[in-house]
Parts: sequence; structure tokens; C-alpha cells
Amino acid sequence: MIKKQSEYYELLKIADEKKLMGLHDEAIAICEAILVGDLECAEAFEEIGDNYLSLREFDKAIKALKQAIEINPFSANARYLLGFTYSAMSEWDNSIDELELADQMEPNHPEILRCLGWSIYHAGRKTQGLSILERASNMADDDVLILCDLGVCYLNSRDFDAAAHIFEVVLGLDPENDKAMECLKACSYFKDKLEIE
Repeated sequence: MIKKQSEYYELLKIADEKKLMGLHDEAIAICEAILVGDLECAEAFEEIGDNYLSLREFDKAIKALKQAIEINPFSANARYLLGFTYSAMSEWDNSIDELELADQMEPNHPEILRCLGWSIYHAGRKTQGLSILERASNMADDDVLILCDLGVCYLNSRDFDAAAHIFEVVLGLDPENDKAMECLKACSYFKDKLEIE
């Protein structure tokens, strides 16, 4: 059994590498091979779900992640990935439910907080969403994804100065970031437009 677990661990590492290379079908095939040997391997279901999420095949991602949670209800990663999937589908309430559970299991994880703040903001609780995103950015002040999400929320809230400042920080960290460049232009455009009106 120990040998099997170590083999699964190695295969999961390879699947993760394939995922990072964008070879999602290969990563899924590796995880499915693991499940042939052990249908109780929650991590394999998590990896499958993560890959289907990247492929934007949300129904398949949800099915795999729910299976992972059935095996291990205390997996913060599976809850986070399921919450992220619901967020990508704009199912804000479901997203918040899963992400809050993930946050309880793994408190103060910047990536979980990023997704939770984004979902809460888009569910209409804008002040709370911004507060959570600010907290995430304070924990990981060089995380471009967190900063961009925070900046977009400030832009949507028409706080153009705060948004512009954040996108300038992003460009200081990642000068080639197209999203930050576009959003910074949008900040200037809308600010100028409102001043004219």
C-alpha cells in the first residue's frame, strides 16, 4: 500500500506539471489512471476538477470536485476549486458558500480570500468584497492576480484614483501586463468623461 501511495504521489506531481504546461487532457488521463487503482484518491479528483476548470468545462469540474469532497469533506483545496468554478459561472451564492468553508479550513490564505472577495463583491456586497480583497492584497502585496481583481472592483465602483494606483503597482511588478494597461487607460477615460459631464 505504501508503494502505491508513493506511486500515486509521483503521478500526481507529473499531472500537475502537465496542467501547468497547459496539457490538460494528458493531466486528466494520468489522474484517471490513478483512479483505476484507487477510487478513493481525492487528490486525483481534485486535479481532474482543476484541469476541467482550466478547460472551462464547468459541469465536469463540478462533478469531479464534488466527488473529491465526498471522499474528503475537509479538503480546503477542493472547496476552493469548487467555489472558483461557481464564480466562473457567476453562481455567486454557491461560490461564497464553498469559499467560506475553504477559508474556515485554511484561514488567511490569500488566493482563497481573493476569490471570496471577488464573489462577495459581485453578489452585491461591494464594501465587504473590497475589504476582503484588500486583506488578501496586504497578505500578498506582489500577487498580480489579487491586485488586478482589487483594481477591477475599484474601477467598477468608480473609485478611479484607487483603481489607477493599483494598476500602476501591477505594472511596476509586471510591465507587460495587458489587463493592467487596459484598465489603467479605462480609469483615465472614465475619470475624464465624468469630469467633463
